[in-house]
Amino acid sequence: MKHINPFIRIACLFACLAALAACSDFWDPETEDEFNGEEGFTSNTEMYTGFLGIMTKMQEIGDKEILLTETRGELIEPADESTNELIALYNYDQNLQTNSYANPQGYYEVIIACNDYLSNMREYKSRPNVNVEAWEALVASALRVKVWTYKTLAEIYGKAVWFDDPITEVTDIKTGDKFQMLPLEQLIDKCITTLDQGFDGVASDKDIDWYEWLDPTHSVSLASSQYRKWNYMSPPYAGLYAELCLWKGATLDAANQDATAWYKKAADILLLALGKQINVTSDPGSNVYWLPSAATPGHYSPIWNNNQPYPYEAVAAIIYDYTNNQTNTLLKHFSNEYPNKYLLRPSENGKARFTDAVFNPGATTSDTRYKCVFGNSSGQDYIAKFRPVGSTARVNAYQDDCHIYLYRATQYHIMLCEALNHLKRFIAMNAVFNSGVKAGEADNCFHTGMPEWEGFASTIDPTKCDWTGTANWGTRRYPSMGIRGCFTGLVPRDVKENTHELGETGTFRFNDMAILDEAMLEFAAEGKVYPLMNRMAVRYNDPAIVADRVCAKYSDAALAAAVRSKIMSGANWVPFDLQFQ
Repeated sequence: MKHINPFIRIACLFACLAALAACSDFWDPETEDEFNGEEGFTSNTEMYTGFLGIMTKMQEIGDKEILLTETRGELIEPADESTNELIALYNYDQNLQTNSYANPQGYYEVIIACNDYLSNMREYKSRPNVNVEAWEALVASALRVKVWTYKTLAEIYGKAVWFDDPITEVTDIKTGDKFQMLPLEQLIDKCITTLDQGFDGVASDKDIDWYEWLDPTHSVSLASSQYRKWNYMSPPYAGLYAELCLWKGATLDAANQDATAWYKKAADILLLALGKQINVTSDPGSNVYWLPSAATPGHYSPIWNNNQPYPYEAVAAIIYDYTNNQTNTLLKHFSNEYPNKYLLRPSENGKARFTDAVFNPGATTSDTRYKCVFGNSSGQDYIAKFRPVGSTARVNAYQDDCHIYLYRATQYHIMLCEALNHLKRFIAMNAVFNSGVKAGEADNCFHTGMPEWEGFASTIDPTKCDWTGTANWGTRRYPSMGIRGCFTGLVPRDVKENTHELGETGTFRFNDMAILDEAMLEFAAEGKVYPLMNRMAVRYNDPAIVADRVCAKYSDAALAAAVRSKIMSGANWVPFDLQFQ
């Protein structure tokens, strides 16, 4: 199939026009560089802009998981002027076939774009003018976008239709050998296999550095270059593969099968990815990249309230630019400032968790995360995470261009804790989770070959741990303080460091619930908590893990009971059937 889908062509044209002012030579192709529907890609420019076409489809679904899962999750409720569709999600209505939030069509359009792009790239490979290095990086990036989209469908719907052949529209998905409706377990396996196999001889872990590629002379510094944020566009191999390993582990645990190898894969790949950032030595002693530290509270709000993804925390993000008409609808739903609609708000119970010293040990209203997540204006509570009062990044309430993180550094740390827990590396897990990896505590373990701290060692000096205050290059000003320990006033959340009290499965579950409860605070209103709830429910064959947390937000006892009954019957998965035509 050699044609370029019409929506990709239009999207690419939009992308070109949007960035014209920044890089006119690149974004203003010569006549021979224009798309030819019969020939597929005929130039490197078309190869580049074709990939950006996929990114425009990603922009369209960026807020979907947030609005869909948060409305059904533990924190959010409909505001007084909400819509029937959002209320239906909140009530866990079972007939959502006409509900635009529940409809997965946008995700399938991303998959269609990826399949079409990969098909054209396979044919473009034989062209004499192809930039092979860039071709491989873009193929790998598109493949990861496809797998990330299927992973997202899996964690929301618990199933998805898999297909690899190029088609034009979602309505082209018909019953047949090319289309497989895969349940959760098979879908996770298919995602992992796809990453393992790569595409057309290209490994799926290749990345593209847009800054080095499009500005090789470094005419603009990295800090000032628009291409720095372009590097965040593609889902990262490490985060995606590790998360799939955790899902695989959960499905095996549910079947009482040994999942140790998958948790080890997740831990190894996360530690390697974190180590590359934590080992940065360009600014010895003061860099705080990807490491919860004393600098975290001061940098917490700018993670979202910034003109571009925040380097201290950003791993991958869907990027928007209000000045180029690239927007999402988060402020429309969460903000109560005109012209936004204020359709969703924090529930009383969900908000109270942040200051509950039992649920969140040591918490007060001065806690950094509490102050960042919530605001109050005109007597109404609202989610302020994406645009707090006095924002200098989004001065006006209608500037709906906040970036949406696919993965961020603290998410890597949370996933690492989950993997370490199931490897029975409880001491290391507690350090990453609560109070940080301390100098001496970890260093003494490296040279003895003890598995507890495997992977934490510096890549430069294996006897050192650059997470600590005594890094291989000297004294680190901002050493590891742990996911909780970096926030002033918070105290460690209770976790178990051995299996004596609760046994193996009981210990795993106790620690998993602590990780889940922490995620509810750390990733509030980001669309990341509900999928994690679902993974925990799968692992322990217990949807009450979801119901216990979600149903607490309903002030109406009858509605709470009704929702609990639905969740316990499997409604933790969004009930939407993609109808084969």
